[in-house]
Amino acid sequence: MKQQTFFQSVIRIAIPVALQSMLQSSFSMIDQVMVGQLGSTCIAAVGIAGKFAFLYSVVIGAVTAIAGIQISQYIGQKNEKLSDRSFCVNLLLSCIIGFLFTLASLLFPREIMRLYSEDPDAVSAAADYLKIIAGTYLPMGVASTLSVMLRCCDHAKAPLIATTMSAVINTSMNYALIFGNFGFPELGVKGAAVASLVSGWINMLMIMWFMFRLIRNRKDRFAWSIKMNVAERKQYLFMLIPVVVNEFLWGVGQNVFTSIYGHIGTKEAAAVALISPVESLLIGALSGLAQAAGILIGKRLGEEQKEEAYRESKTLMWYGFIGSAVLSLLLLVLKGYYVRIYHVEDYVRHTAGLLLIAFAVLVPFKVQNMILGGGIIRSGGKTKYIMWIDMLGTWALGVPLGFLAGRWIGLPVAWVYFVIGLEEIVRWGISVRLFRSRKWMVKID
Repeated sequence: MKQQTFFQSVIRIAIPVALQSMLQSSFSMIDQVMVGQLGSTCIAAVGIAGKFAFLYSVVIGAVTAIAGIQISQYIGQKNEKLSDRSFCVNLLLSCIIGFLFTLASLLFPREIMRLYSEDPDAVSAAADYLKIIAGTYLPMGVASTLSVMLRCCDHAKAPLIATTMSAVINTSMNYALIFGNFGFPELGVKGAAVASLVSGWINMLMIMWFMFRLIRNRKDRFAWSIKMNVAERKQYLFMLIPVVVNEFLWGVGQNVFTSIYGHIGTKEAAAVALISPVESLLIGALSGLAQAAGILIGKRLGEEQKEEAYRESKTLMWYGFIGSAVLSLLLLVLKGYYVRIYHVEDYVRHTAGLLLIAFAVLVPFKVQNMILGGGIIRSGGKTKYIMWIDMLGTWALGVPLGFLAGRWIGLPVAWVYFVIGLEEIVRWGISVRLFRSRKWMVKID
């Protein structure tokens, strides 16, 4: 594949995925900006409730990662029957996980929220928010799995169109329901949750429509099957379990970090919540490179073109570095304008600005880890490598450093955030070494 052609292939996948991720991130940013007019307690409530939803999203991300590995490699092998079956199996698993998380959120909302904060007002508002957004879990899981299939089949624009429409709906409903505009009741934090619920279901239904169009226009009949023999189930579980364990424990680790911030104080938790949408937006802007890496490198490995896979992987890493450096500089220039959007105390604004500086320093390492761990190395199906790297970073470094800095030494929250983020640098060093070893370059059967 010529370099120009490879670049075009990357753009064809990365740009729609990046735009979709940014639009999805805009949901939480819009919620934060509008809820931010209600004060620090409401901001903290949406932030901590969103962390449990984030835990669900990373587990679903693990399932869709496996779907992407399998589907892309089987498409590279020109085996549509196996790619269809992989889609069906992972779709079923996404629905089961979505149901379990929904059940937990509906039955134990206050108990879950007390893990993040000791402020009774923040816990109460967050529990009300969580009970409503629990209804977004199932459509999120279904839409994510459908989107992976569409991208692997070179229809990356379809999920983008659906997400764009749902973003418009989410913004409009936020404005109507949070503040009571257009004759709607003023629901505050609950209004933001209702807007997310409605837009999430619309997003899923639109993506389902695109998927049915893809199936109808195919020459061969779609294979609706979840049947696997013993060897195939064993191979699937060997790939799935490390990713699910990895993403779940990594997500739990992120929730532990939120708990550390929350126990420093409600204003500190509000400052961390203020920067969360920016984190998601900037990482989302380059998430398309990780998706492109998983799909394009997976297809190369399926075709047994290892030298091309290795060379193109290095190119993707350079794209990520350049993009992350540019975004870091933009963030440093614009951070002051962003924090002034919110009607919060000067202390919260100042703290949020310091947190954004720390994030800007860490962005290039976060992006490289996303491309390497979330895309390139996983594309060969050796998911246990990334599991051990992530577990080392999160639980052997991040969590202990967080407790040391935040609970024992009592550093300011911006320094606690930066100290925790040092684990990204360690993970990056280990991932680069593994990448150069080429042990991850495997064709799955």
